[in-house]
Amino acid sequence: MRTSARGLHHDSAYRSPVNRNRLWAALVASLAIFIATAMTACSNAPSSQGARTIKIGIDLPVSGADASTGIPTQNGAVLAIEDANARGVPGGFSFAVSALDDAVQGVHDPAQGAQNVKTLIADPSVLAILGPYNSNVAKAQIPLTNDAGIAQISPATTHTGLTQGDEARALRTTHPDVVAYFRVCTTNDHQGEEIAALARRLGYHRAFDIDDNETYGKGLADVFDRRFTAAGGSILGHEHLTRGQQDFKALLTKARSQRPDMVFFGGTTASGGGVLRKQMGDVGMARTPFFGGDGISDAQFIVDAGAVADGTYYTVAAADASKLPTARRFIAAYRRRWKSDVGPYSANAYAAAEVAVAAIEEAIRQAKGTMPERAAVLANVAATKGLDTPIGRIAFDRNGDTTNPILSAYEIQNGKPRFVTQLYYAR
Repeated sequence: MRTSARGLHHDSAYRSPVNRNRLWAALVASLAIFIATAMTACSNAPSSQGARTIKIGIDLPVSGADASTGIPTQNGAVLAIEDANARGVPGGFSFAVSALDDAVQGVHDPAQGAQNVKTLIADPSVLAILGPYNSNVAKAQIPLTNDAGIAQISPATTHTGLTQGDEARALRTTHPDVVAYFRVCTTNDHQGEEIAALARRLGYHRAFDIDDNETYGKGLADVFDRRFTAAGGSILGHEHLTRGQQDFKALLTKARSQRPDMVFFGGTTASGGGVLRKQMGDVGMARTPFFGGDGISDAQFIVDAGAVADGTYYTVAAADASKLPTARRFIAAYRRRWKSDVGPYSANAYAAAEVAVAAIEEAIRQAKGTMPERAAVLANVAATKGLDTPIGRIAFDRNGDTTNPILSAYEIQNGKPRFVTQLYYAR
């Protein structure tokens, strides 16, 4: 039978109302299936915009006690990524930020940091990760990023064992000879040494040492002990805080009985540094100088320490951006974008993001304008040489450490940090 429209009109089966309704129902059902199939295919196919978007992950503590440094650090990284998009990315790509908070109940948390990294690794469009801020979080993340072969660049972690020696090799569980973790800041062996040297230059020779028993804090305190003793000073005692501890008066009374002329703290504001300093005033040690590392460089320390914040000395494992001619444009752009001053690691974070961006853009060129592989990005990060950034030219050694580490020292006076000196400068 012919199936022309004319032939159908003469078909007696079609003239039956029941059959005609069934036929229309079948046609409508077929059309619905066709439309649904087409829509599913379209939804599963990557859009041209999504396919040309490359994500850069960020893991930092941006809530609670760490927020006063975590947020300015994140802002520095975001600004660098926005600047890269404004310049134009090769191959018509664009960058997007995928930022996660590793603080839990106001304190940086290694387990949360590990979960954040797993989330970022699971997204194939994430080609590099910036962060973390804290060394114990990094210790939980490095085995994961090493296993995934994804480049991770920290602006602030200083524990030496993250990149050097047997501890670093043990963290690289899957590929011991592959370095996937890099940092643009210096390490605790330099920081502890220079804090000890500064204390001795200022005339202090009897130190009581306290740490928070975390990866960063204990590591820094141990280095300070060795260096301070080697420089002719005496360590009168070394005590450890308990996680979550808030009352330090018994410990400080013990410290006072040793008659130290300074107290050194290895740890962070979030782990008790500011409260410890405040309670020194409660036991008659308000005028005893207090020394620490970059863990107490945040604005929250001054809030927590209150009236006894003065007389605190600390270092930052970065240059003071305001002292660097190379950072002037960055500082101006940061203030325009965020309507606030830079934090101690904002410039470092911008530099870390610039490393990631440059490595990804080179990988795009190597892939002839197509989506690059993580392995290519990682190789390009490792090969970074002489990249101009606000903190100077960036390159990495075979361990993933910066070849140009810089330390700055500050003293809190009248409730505000005052730049004292640049302590360590490796050329």
